[in-house]
Formats: sequence, structure tokens, C-alpha cells
Amino acid sequence: MDFKEELSCRSAFFERSLRTFCEEERRRIPARLREAMNYSLLAGGKRLRPILCMAGAEIMGEKAESVLPMATAFEMAHTASLIHDDLPCMDNDSLRRGKPTNHVVYGESLALLAGDALFLDAFETALAGLLKNGAEPQRCVRALALFAQALGPEGICGGQVLDTDRASQTDERDFVVDVASMKTMVLIRASLCAGAILAGADGEALRRLMKYGENVGLAFQIADDLLDCTGSQSAMGKTLGKDEAQDKRTFVRAYGLDGARALLHEKTLNAEKQLEPFAEKGAFLRALAAYLEHRSN
Repeated sequence: MDFKEELSCRSAFFERSLRTFCEEERRRIPARLREAMNYSLLAGGKRLRPILCMAGAEIMGEKAESVLPMATAFEMAHTASLIHDDLPCMDNDSLRRGKPTNHVVYGESLALLAGDALFLDAFETALAGLLKNGAEPQRCVRALALFAQALGPEGICGGQVLDTDRASQTDERDFVVDVASMKTMVLIRASLCAGAILAGADGEALRRLMKYGENVGLAFQIADDLLDCTGSQSAMGKTLGKDEAQDKRTFVRAYGLDGARALLHEKTLNAEKQLEPFAEKGAFLRALAAYLEHRSN
């Protein structure tokens, strides 16, 4: 099986699980809120974060199924961040994953609440599901603490401030690294490492996976910035050229096209280097880093 087929199989496995999760009659969620949550949650996408969460468990010798609740929580939180990111008070976008954004379909108020609900429900989904699967409570606490940190003021909330609040921005070239580290990298790194923690990762193994996640997370954002300038809107499934139009701090703006490509390659090599002690167990993550460097969407 080649890597693209392997990635497609992992994505399809998670997609089936997610659809089953969304179809469950859970508690007394108002019908319209549930509909708005599921609209964005089932809109497709790369499913990179849940795939990384499951890969984190696998590299430590556990089955992917054991961390599915945590993987689902990461996709819920990521989807919530996209709903909020697209709101008129943020990036004001009308297209996401090839479909009208949540607020275009359901209105701003319901979109805001759908995002809030996904963020909060992610914690209950992870905790209840992990304990049901027999996960060790101490590992659950560590994984959920990493998850919470990635979502909060030191994570994507802080990153969104740096990205959208003019008073928080600087003209220093490394400022774009700060934005990407908090807005994009931190959730990607946490996805991989939470899965690994649930499977018992600690010490040097966890440090290496943290460094892998850091480099891959930054590489992902660099590639995204490059694709915003050179990619296809139909392939990306979102409005392109908005970064330049909104005068955003991007890697292309800071380093130029060639400089951004060179930095992308450097981060990819750094990520792959972290996997050396894992030998064959790191094959999937090694191939994933190379794939993400050359992605077209």
C-alpha cells in the first residue's frame, strides 16, 4: 500500500467513526444547534489532527481505536476554531472546505454558539469515551491538560489575537512564527502527543514527538501560506488571496516565496530527524511529514 492510500484509509476510518458519533441521539441538544455543529463537523477536510492523535498511540504500541474519543475531541475543537475564524468579526469568510461557512448558513449567533458547543463538548466526549475504553485516569488528565493548553490563551485563542488584533502585531520577521506557533502548530503538536501520552509516552520519546509536532505544525502553516499565493481555490476549498488582501503577517510576506519554501523544507527535515529512534515504527509519521511538505490542498 502506498502512502496516499494509507492516509486515505486512515481518514476514511476516522470519518466513519465521526459520522456514527454525529448520528447518535445524545442528550437534549436543541435540534438547530445539533444541526449547525454537525454541518461543520461533517463537512470533510484532511482530518489531520485525529489521524495524528491515533498515530501517536500507534507509535507507542497501542491501537488507534483506543484513543478515538480523544481524536474526535481534537477534530471537534479544530472545527470549532474554523467556525469562529470564519465569522465576520474575525476573517469574514464565506467558504470553508468547499461549502458555505457556518454563519452563512445558520447566522452569526448560531454559528458562534455551535463553535462554543463543539469546544466544550470535546472535553466531555474525550473524557467519557476514554474512561469507557479503560484508559488510565492519570494519562487522561495529562492528555486533557495538553488539550486545554492548546485551546486556551497560550494556544489558539492567543494565536487568533496575534493574527487579528492590530495592536498586538509587530513588523519583526519572527512574529509570523509566533502566530503560527500558537494558532496552528500548537493543536497539531497536541494531537500527536495526547495520543502518545494516552499510550504511555514519557521522557525522551515524548520530547521527540513534541519536537516532531512542532516542526510539522510550523511546516503545515508555511505550506498553507504558500498555497494561499500559488494554490487552486477548488483544491483548497476556501477563499484564496485573503491573507494579502487583509495585510496578514504570513511566511511568504516575511520570507518571500523562495525563503518560505526553504524554511518549509528545513522544518520537514527537522521533523523527520526526531523519528530516528523509533525506526520502523516512525515510518508513517516520516512519510506524513514529507507528504505535507508537497501537499496541494
